[in-house]
Amino acid sequence: MRAGFFWALISAVLAVTPVVADPIGDGVDHLPIFDAHVHYKEPAWGPYPPGTVIELMDKSGVAMALVSSTPDDGTIKLYEYAPNRIVPEVRPYHGGWGSSNWTRAPEMLDYLRGRLDAHPHVGIGEFHAHSIDTKDDAFLRQIAKLAAERNILLHIHTDEAETVKFFYDAEPKLTIIWAHAGMSAAPGVIEKMMDTYPALYADLSYREHEILGAEDIEPEWKHLLTKHSDKFMVGSDTWANAQWENYVGLINDNRRWISYFPKDLAEKFAYKNAEKLFGINVDKSLIGTR
Repeated sequence: MRAGFFWALISAVLAVTPVVADPIGDGVDHLPIFDAHVHYKEPAWGPYPPGTVIELMDKSGVAMALVSSTPDDGTIKLYEYAPNRIVPEVRPYHGGWGSSNWTRAPEMLDYLRGRLDAHPHVGIGEFHAHSIDTKDDAFLRQIAKLAAERNILLHIHTDEAETVKFFYDAEPKLTIIWAHAGMSAAPGVIEKMMDTYPALYADLSYREHEILGAEDIEPEWKHLLTKHSDKFMVGSDTWANAQWENYVGLINDNRRWISYFPKDLAEKFAYKNAEKLFGINVDKSLIGTR
């Protein structure tokens, strides 16, 4: 009688105890990576021609990449060289218009419409928009409207959650990638934003060393990444040639933190979230091809 009661008690405990899957560990090395934050800016064109960029992706196990460039011609160079590996988005920066003044360019909307008409861009960005200047309010609402009309995403660099909220207030149905997961935004802030906006995603470029502590994932990041495991993607942010010089290392840094998660979550961060977001197939068989 007592033995039967004991085993019944054990069975009841097991029934309500969640099974914690083992981390993927070294298995992460076999996953294809989708790099959701790549730039191919003009200073890289000489030392890193398209063939060299694709070779670096191959060496790192990066099957595909979301690319924006200053100017957009760089993105198109890569896309035309390897259309099966590059997902293009149009960055507003060109000529004398960059991160600090692009919102003041008189013909910017026409420029963006022209680039979107000419090329298969999936979004507008990555662009900088910190606290919203009242002088930029109307223009940025037009950017949000353009993205909504074209059914494309916005890739926004801002530390401020209020700026992301501004764009959603302008166009509630937008899909947004929050570059660098807000760069300095705390995990709790990111969590509240993702709780509020189902179509808010983030790339984790420049956050990888915050995520991984001395022996495990930092607790706040572990909670956030587990709760919203379908919202995060890897990013390298090749904004300067030094990033290309260390590209393999940057991707390895991302594999390192991913390795602490179970296989199902690791696959999401590495490539499956990108597959769902962009409606594409990110497969290892792409590596070594164009």
